[in-house]
Amino acid sequence: MRVAAFCAFAAGLGLVPTPVGQGPRYRPAPDGPARQRTQCTRAPLRAGARVHLELFANRRVVVVPAGIGVERPRLRLGRVVAASCRTRLWTLDPSGVVRYEGAATLADVFATWGRVLGPRRLLTFHGRVRAWVNGRPRTGDPRRLRLRDRDEVVLEVGGLVPPHRSFRFPP
Repeated sequence: MRVAAFCAFAAGLGLVPTPVGQGPRYRPAPDGPARQRTQCTRAPLRAGARVHLELFANRRVVVVPAGIGVERPRLRLGRVVAASCRTRLWTLDPSGVVRYEGAATLADVFATWGRVLGPRRLLTFHGRVRAWVNGRPRTGDPRRLRLRDRDEVVLEVGGLVPPHRSFRFPP
């Protein structure tokens, strides 16, 4: 009974549990085949502004992996704890938190990752890509979306999952 009540409460808040898709398309590696070779510098891993990026395809979660934008990462429990260097956009864990320095767009994130993003393509998934920022729909080419510190960015293709309006960033 308590589980049913919690599920009803969560659904009322727009919190819908969404499963991770099955197979490698839903769990892409941190270094894609088209990865843009950008300058990698020795700098603190926990620095920079942060944005939370959620990806959905066919109503399933697509994992944003740990280790985007870092060279020779050392992982502990799936989290990057050290690396030889990092680019100006990087991820430390598979939570969807993308750290960055300076002005950046979603195009920069996907170029660093080596993955495809366009108006009709998200990674290997085809169809109209819809974007939301802080729960509000955005129109136009998703690659042009500018990153702002502490924003919640949701990209979807192939079905709607109610987008979150915010994300609680860890300290």
